[in-house]
Amino acid sequence: MGSLWDDLEGLVNSPVSSSAQNGHRGTIKPKANFDAKEDAAALKEAIEGFGTNEKVLIEILTQRSNAQRQLICKAYEKETGRTLEKDLKGDTGGDFEDLLVALITPPAAFDCHEVIRAMKGAGTKEKILIEIFASRTNQQIRAIQEVFLKEEEKKLTDELESDVSGDLSKALLILAGAERDEDNSVNVEKAKQDAETLYKAGEKKWGTDESKFIEILCRRSIPQLRQTFFEYLNISGKTLQQSIEGEMSGELEELLVAIVKCAKSLPVYFAELLHESMKGGGTHESTLTRILVSRSEIDLLDIRAEFKKLYEESLFSALDSDVGGEYGDCIKAICGGDD
Repeated sequence: MGSLWDDLEGLVNSPVSSSAQNGHRGTIKPKANFDAKEDAAALKEAIEGFGTNEKVLIEILTQRSNAQRQLICKAYEKETGRTLEKDLKGDTGGDFEDLLVALITPPAAFDCHEVIRAMKGAGTKEKILIEIFASRTNQQIRAIQEVFLKEEEKKLTDELESDVSGDLSKALLILAGAERDEDNSVNVEKAKQDAETLYKAGEKKWGTDESKFIEILCRRSIPQLRQTFFEYLNISGKTLQQSIEGEMSGELEELLVAIVKCAKSLPVYFAELLHESMKGGGTHESTLTRILVSRSEIDLLDIRAEFKKLYEESLFSALDSDVGGEYGDCIKAICGGDD
């Protein structure tokens, strides 16, 4: 599996996938001739009729952009005096309900609610925190901070600090503070120095100096990190990912590897997570929901392409054989076509 992450030559010159941020690689596009009132009326009928018409809910909510769904929510409340969220919760259940609610939640609020869910309850769900903070841009993280402050009336970083400890906490606090450098020009000299610093802090040292890894991986820009990965391979003969996996363990290792993977390719990172959440006994629906909903207007087409390359099966057919019922129908509608 390592080989996929090892083509660093090509990586240094490939564009940063944030070009996908403007949504050309999403599976869900705004609907033409959109009419929020008409959609709201159809949803009302689907919910109030005898037995809910789930097909209509799926049809409407997966074929509109998130911005359009926000307008539908407003029209629905105006029409019925109730929020669509409340009615969906009263009328559907389980993973299907969670998925529909995710679809009508603005992206930053959905990320924020996942972060809150990861921190509340018994035992912090570090995997969710790692996935979100390793993969989101500064801009997306600032939007999460805003929602968090509004809803929880405290700062996201304060809450994380009281919830997560040790080196993992140090790294997450830098990421959750949106402190990654945003200058996209690459300084080759600095990349060589950083690579040297990482080599000395890890492979060359008895015991690892985690703080150096945290500092560099959480603060450098994505293009700068890619150059650093390249220089690191030249110095050590190993990829940085191999060194991190060899030198560290536990959740810090998991986070730093996630950062390396996201810096190289977000679509490949998400394709791997999707595969992981489906293989073996039982499916992790909340992971499927989070990734498919949050990437549906960003880069889900790219994720599908990488999934097919990696696993010789389309994402659609993997979902098809893994999840059923209304939840399955809805998640496949978000996935879009079969590759």
